[in-house]
Amino acid sequence: QVQLVESGGGLVQAGGSLRLSCAASVSGSIFRLRTMGWYRQAPGKQRELVAYITNADSTVYTESVKGRFTISRDNAKNTVYLQMNSLEPEDTAVYYCNLKLSTVYDYWGQGTQVTVSS
Repeated sequence: QVQLVESGGGLVQAGGSLRLSCAASVSGSIFRLRTMGWYRQAPGKQRELVAYITNADSTVYTESVKGRFTISRDNAKNTVYLQMNSLEPEDTAVYYCNLKLSTVYDYWGQGTQVTVSS
């Protein structure tokens, strides 16, 4: 059973920074071959992609976080990170990490709350 455990959320003032972590309980051979993603869901809104990183360390970001957020991975620790700088109130959401092995085996963490005060 694959488990994803996020940590690092919290309350921060606008302009501040947070670093989210997501540890995956999966074999290293699977983790390093897979794309990992961070998503977020704000109250009353649909879950949206924030960023993802491929097994070749290529990265993609949603437009609103470009230049402020950085996704990275440590394959030795089966962990993916999301460094969030210059946070804005609009970044307030529950952040989830995702590992998709197939259309059937699509895993999500429990989420970590990020709240940015103005």
